[in-house]
Amino acid sequence: MTKTTQEKIGSTSDVAAGSEGRDSPRFPHAAKLYHNLVPAYKALWPAVAGKNIRSVVRNDIPWKPAEEVLEVGVGTGLSLNHYPDFIKLTGIDLSESMLSEAQDKIDRQGWDHINVQPMNAESLTFEDNSFDIVTSFHTVSVVSNADKMMSEIVRVCRPGGQVYIINHFRSGNPLISRVVDSAGHVTRHLGWRTDVEFDELMSKLPLRIDAKYKPNPFSFFTIIHATCEG
Repeated sequence: MTKTTQEKIGSTSDVAAGSEGRDSPRFPHAAKLYHNLVPAYKALWPAVAGKNIRSVVRNDIPWKPAEEVLEVGVGTGLSLNHYPDFIKLTGIDLSESMLSEAQDKIDRQGWDHINVQPMNAESLTFEDNSFDIVTSFHTVSVVSNADKMMSEIVRVCRPGGQVYIINHFRSGNPLISRVVDSAGHVTRHLGWRTDVEFDELMSKLPLRIDAKYKPNPFSFFTIIHATCEG
């Protein structure tokens, strides 16, 4: 996919080291550290992110039969069992290790409405206006270029189509921002950026923000519902 939160876990170790080639920042999920941390991710991340993803997919999206849906940063498929079976879902991720886990889940469940494939979120290979709905959960903060990722999401979303995002964005509260920034050296080693500003990112895009809220007052994460204005 891109670099989903899941995959984030090992990305910046290579960035910080200034390594080149396949383990460079362009391919963070090829990092050995990342692959070594996959078991930890599988054990911990569902508890952190699962509830919000389930709520958005099951409760926030007014699904219609036969809709074409794209999930950017599908990872190991944490979200897959929450989607209805009357849509056509494509999941992309940069990490083939993660996609292998997702494909195993698809095969076990016999889901013929879902397919997953390796792809960079910053350079999607789909044609313009390919999808009715695009979702992306905890991915914006782990790609190399969030602007490119969001531009690609808008490009492949049909005019009037819907975009649903869950992500951490830099707080507008200076005190909170300073506290988060102080942990930046830790989050960077996990491949998770803390400097993505919502207004700066979204203001450049032909998107109408229909809803922006936190799942609870203490959450680091923000849930976004937007409409592509074409």
